[in-house]
Amino acid sequence: MPRRTATMLASTLMLIALLCAGVFIPVPYSEMSPGPTVNTLGDHDGEPVLHIAGRKTYPTSGHLNMTTVRVTSADYRMNLVEAVYGWLSHDNKVVPHDTLYPDGQTEEQSTQENAEEFSQSQESAKVAALKALDVPVKSWVIVSTVLKDSPAEGRLHAGDVIKSVDGTAIKAPEDVAKLVTKHKPGEKVSFTIVPAKAQAAAEKENRTATEQQTVTITTTKSEDGGEDRAIVGISAGTDHTFPFTIDIKLADVGGPSAGLMFALGIYDKLTPGSLTGGTFVAGTGTIDDTGKVGPIGGIEMKTVAARDKGAKYFLTPKDNCATAARDTPGGLTLVKVDTIDDALGALKDIRSGDTADLPQCTTKG
Repeated sequence: MPRRTATMLASTLMLIALLCAGVFIPVPYSEMSPGPTVNTLGDHDGEPVLHIAGRKTYPTSGHLNMTTVRVTSADYRMNLVEAVYGWLSHDNKVVPHDTLYPDGQTEEQSTQENAEEFSQSQESAKVAALKALDVPVKSWVIVSTVLKDSPAEGRLHAGDVIKSVDGTAIKAPEDVAKLVTKHKPGEKVSFTIVPAKAQAAAEKENRTATEQQTVTITTTKSEDGGEDRAIVGISAGTDHTFPFTIDIKLADVGGPSAGLMFALGIYDKLTPGSLTGGTFVAGTGTIDDTGKVGPIGGIEMKTVAARDKGAKYFLTPKDNCATAARDTPGGLTLVKVDTIDDALGALKDIRSGDTADLPQCTTKG
C-alpha cells in the first residue's frame, strides 16, 4: 500500500476513533437554550393565562410575554461532542452541571423546587400588582417547610400561622429566624401558632381564626458548616388572602423568573386601557411582595427567545443588564427595571411613543 494512502487511512481511522470516543465520553456539563415565551395577556393551551373573577376587568392589547429557558435534565449526561457543539452555538450556553443542579440534586428534586418557586412567584406577583393598585391584601407569616428529622418535625406543620415567638409578635418571615437564633443550641423556644387546619377552616368560612396553641421546641445546632447557631428546622414564609380570585394557569413552567410579567399582566387586566399600547413587550425578573424586581439566570437565552418571537422591548432586571447588553439581539431594546413602578413607568413611555428617556441597559449595568 502506498505510504500516502496508508497515512490517509490511518488519519481517517484516528478521526473516526476520536469521534466515537467523543460520543461515549460523558462530561460534567449541561446546556441552556432559548425556551418558549407566553403572552400573560393571552391564552395558553386554550385557557387564559390570567383568570380574574369577582372584580371588573378591562380589554388588553399587545404582548406582555414571560420568557423561559430550556435546560438539559439533571439525569442527562452530555457527551464531549454535544458539549463542543453547544460551545460553538451562538444561541446556546454550556455550563457546569453543578451550576444548575447543585449538591447532586436529582431531576425529581429539581422539579419540586421549581414548582415551589413558581407557586411562590405567582403569589408575590398577585400581591405586588394589587399593592401597586392600592388594593388591600391580608398577609400573615406561616411555617413554609419543616425539615425531616428536625426538632420541629411533628410539632409544627406547613401552613401553621406563626403569631409570636417567645411572646414577640411576628410581622415578617425573617423575624422568626432572628428570634430563634437568639437562643443557644439546646435551649427551648416557644411558638404561638394557629394550626394550619384551623386557619384553612377560617378562610373557607371568611372569618378570623381564633384557635391558638403554644408549642415549645428544644433547639439544635445548625449543621450547615457556618457558625454555631440555634435552629428548630423550619423555614418561614408568607400567605395571603386576596379580595377576589386571581388564577394563573401555565403548565410545564417552573422557577420564579416570571413574577414581574405576571404582575404586569394582572395590573393591565385590572386597569382601563392598554399598558403596552399594542406593542410587543417581553421581559423577565423575580418579584417580591413589595414590587422589588430581582435577577434571574439565562438572561442571554431569554432575550434571544423574545426577539425570535417578535418582541421590540425587553424589561430586564437591573442586575442582569450588564450581561444582557453584551450580546443584545438586533432590533430589541433592553429596558432596565428595578421595581414594578419602574416597569409601569417604562410601559407608559413605550405606549406614548416617547422612548427617548427609557432607562436602557448598557454593558456597565
